[in-house]
Amino acid sequence: MIGRAALTAIACANGATPALAQVDPVEGGCALVSGPMLRVNVEGLMDRTGRLKVEIYPNNEDDFLRDDTGLKGDRRPFRRVWSGIPAQGPVAVCIRAPYAGQWAVLLTHDRDGKNKFNFWEDGAGFPSNQRLGRTRPKLRQALVNIPQQGGQITIRLQYLRGLGGFGPMDD
Repeated sequence: MIGRAALTAIACANGATPALAQVDPVEGGCALVSGPMLRVNVEGLMDRTGRLKVEIYPNNEDDFLRDDTGLKGDRRPFRRVWSGIPAQGPVAVCIRAPYAGQWAVLLTHDRDGKNKFNFWEDGAGFPSNQRLGRTRPKLRQALVNIPQQGGQITIRLQYLRGLGGFGPMDD
């Protein structure tokens, strides 16, 4: 079993900052699995409580936002990584895609740490950064091309903003 200090050392040796070194070695992360790296720069945090989760789904409507148990049971490519939130400074999460191509990406801010999306408290964001409103996100809002050499995107988190649904905090 690899300890947290070893994970941090591995991630830092690969060019990651300590904020990027908090990985889930079973589900994903940049230090311990292969595949093209995607750096997700996070903007619009409501606060710095809880933790962040980035998930990569296959590029199709049937698998988009599907439960991970079903995806894994059907041997569908899927990755997840959890990250703590640094007390200050820029926030980024690193995840590796199963292989290069077009993927659907979801970022969530799990403010209460319960690993279940709380519609009233938690935040969510997708690569398009379009206002989510009151509707279920569309696959097209989540798509990103991840080349073999990796890449980076910026996602602005959105939180429930009254009757208008989800939107950025600075709206």
